[in-house]
Amino acid sequence: MALRLSPALRELRLHLCQTSAASKGARDFIHQHYVTVKKANPTFPIRVRECSGITPKLWARYGYGKETSHDLTDKAPQDILSIVKSL
Repeated sequence: MALRLSPALRELRLHLCQTSAASKGARDFIHQHYVTVKKANPTFPIRVRECSGITPKLWARYGYGKETSHDLTDKAPQDILSIVKSL
């Protein structure tokens, strides 16, 4: 089943470290689920930002500049997918 993102969302940003153990779940999420989510939402902006040593987070931007973030430290790819589904 394809994951359709909420029309209230304007952008998703995934911040992660390329090498840290805390970001492993975020890296695995990208490998396992990014293509499926992007194919289901081809025009929706999903940004992946890699930076050495940062805490992995998922940022969701809504209308009028409202943003929320979710800490992804040591989360499994399925946990991250659940967070995305809940947005």
